[in-house]
Amino acid sequence: MTKRVLIRADDLGYCEGVNLGIAKTVKEGLIRSVGLMPNMPAAKAGLDLIAGYDVCLGQHTNVCVGKPVSDPCLIPSITNENGEFKSSRDYRSAKEDFVVLDEVVLEIEAQYEKFKELTGQEPEYFEAHAVSSENLFKGLEIVAERHNLPLLPFALSGPVSFRSTVLITSMDSMNPDYDPFTSLKNAVLRPYAENECPMFVCHPGYLDWYILQTSSLTVNRTKEVEMLCDPAVSAWLEEQGVQQVTYRDL
Repeated sequence: MTKRVLIRADDLGYCEGVNLGIAKTVKEGLIRSVGLMPNMPAAKAGLDLIAGYDVCLGQHTNVCVGKPVSDPCLIPSITNENGEFKSSRDYRSAKEDFVVLDEVVLEIEAQYEKFKELTGQEPEYFEAHAVSSENLFKGLEIVAERHNLPLLPFALSGPVSFRSTVLITSMDSMNPDYDPFTSLKNAVLRPYAENECPMFVCHPGYLDWYILQTSSLTVNRTKEVEMLCDPAVSAWLEEQGVQQVTYRDL
């Protein structure tokens, strides 16, 4: 059985620093699947940096950073008094799910339309950024079914089903002693059934003022840029006989 691995970069469009890091990993490294945050002002600039490269583009639906695509007045459950999204900290500290289903469906659909406007195509996979909310996940299911989109269920670790493949999620970047290459090796070398594939989720990027102000994931982003562009990592995957795949291959 051929070994496979899917290596994905999240957060294109987050800010200039993240865009530059992801672009480097597309142009010089291992990234072939990229999640775009359609609501962010730097989304188009990020797409411009990777224009012309064969990348599988997904919608990385974002409801916790920046301003929404839809009118904030129409989605008060997920926005604050400044018309920006409530933060991921707000989601983590909440005792119950404060997301109103009809409101989040409105924003998810608005981001879907923005994704198509920015990219000129349908998302090749469809999922969400950073936060855990049952109504957010229900909203994604509703919009995916409405538009026949390839929904990728949420999981910080463990299996998720995508088409006929069971993807085993690996995402260790929030660990303070994170070593990206060790994590990639562990993801690739564990035993898999024939219909399973490791999914290594990355957040490569460089650090600018905006990311330092809005994200708890900082230095480990830069570690991932270096690992993903290291020729020794590519050589190791080749030695192991590992085939890189994207969502369109599944």
